[in-house]
Amino acid sequence: MVSRRVFLAGTLTAASAARVRGANDRIRMGVIGTGGRGAYHTANLAKRADVEVVSVCDVYSVRSQAACEQAGVRAEAVQDYRRLIERKDIDAVVIAVPDHWHTPILLDALAAGKDAFLEKPMTFAIDEGHAIARAVRETRRVVQIGTQQKSGPHFIEAKQRFIDSGQIGKVSLVRTWWIANRGYLRRPPAAFCYNSQELDWNRFLGSAPRRPFEAQRYFGWYAYRDYSTGQPGGLLVHTADVAHFFLNLSAPLAVVASGGIFEFPDDRETPDTISILAEYPQRVVVTFDATQSSVRDAVDCEFHGSGGVLNIFRYGYTFRPAEKGAPLIEAKGQPCDPAHMQNFLEAMRSRRQPNADVVYSHYLAMVCHMGNRAYETKSRVVWQPEWDEAALA
Repeated sequence: MVSRRVFLAGTLTAASAARVRGANDRIRMGVIGTGGRGAYHTANLAKRADVEVVSVCDVYSVRSQAACEQAGVRAEAVQDYRRLIERKDIDAVVIAVPDHWHTPILLDALAAGKDAFLEKPMTFAIDEGHAIARAVRETRRVVQIGTQQKSGPHFIEAKQRFIDSGQIGKVSLVRTWWIANRGYLRRPPAAFCYNSQELDWNRFLGSAPRRPFEAQRYFGWYAYRDYSTGQPGGLLVHTADVAHFFLNLSAPLAVVASGGIFEFPDDRETPDTISILAEYPQRVVVTFDATQSSVRDAVDCEFHGSGGVLNIFRYGYTFRPAEKGAPLIEAKGQPCDPAHMQNFLEAMRSRRQPNADVVYSHYLAMVCHMGNRAYETKSRVVWQPEWDEAALA
């Protein structure tokens, strides 16, 4: 098997074909997709002295214009991402689009010589990771995937304090859950009126099947399999990220799943309730539960070890040592997003691998894809050799 270090060793050298900015130069960036997440990135990048947002893109022009106004930037707004990436003065792009567009836009951006920050999951389908890894290797570009826990200060601290130190002991079970995430019940705005000049529906569809415009599909795309990996690709990818990061996991041995559309049958195709279980060769099981049928908002990752139990997510962490009477160890969370973007920008300047590189992210996405396949086929999905890192070279 080709190791991740060996595979990526040659990808980010000084021989990189495109421009590498110096430490005092401003990085010129474009943002592709200016919905909630893309607008968030636009606003945060606009606050940085070392970055200039020069172009934004969205198939819905109202959103791109609003993102510029909210961020206070004077950037070119376009509907076709190809106009953005063809600009020679742009160093990097943020890609925050529906899942089915992740790979096509990323590959085009890499071919145009851009570094990229791509929102999760990295891929929409099982076979896309290989194409991305090859493109990164061939173009020598920097790609960071938006699983921000990998750069979160309190996540790094907890890993060193409880996992790397051995204090938690042997971890055999990681329970994770993300309950009632409202993004998966998104509805069109009450005042929305479709205007084909403002919203390019066919461009949104991309490679998905042609169909007449449906406002629910556009605004609630997370719930439709043509555009989305569902709650596994949107939520499990984050909790699995913590498990993979902390325990140095990659390919699971097998994944099983169960669930269904139990409460919201009229406006969705992806399950509103799902449970996934992944077994790893490190003799550990990672579980994930999600549902829309709850009034309780809850998300957590719970590591059960022979030396204690660690609960952690963006709120902070709590560690309960196994020793009777030992005090609880707690810490508040620190924002992960700024650190993750900072890591990406530093990687651009140094040409070193970012924290959430494409090989690491291939395995994270594969757990989600295997979970979806297990749910759809009602079967146990076993890891296949052709999905492995050796096949990426």
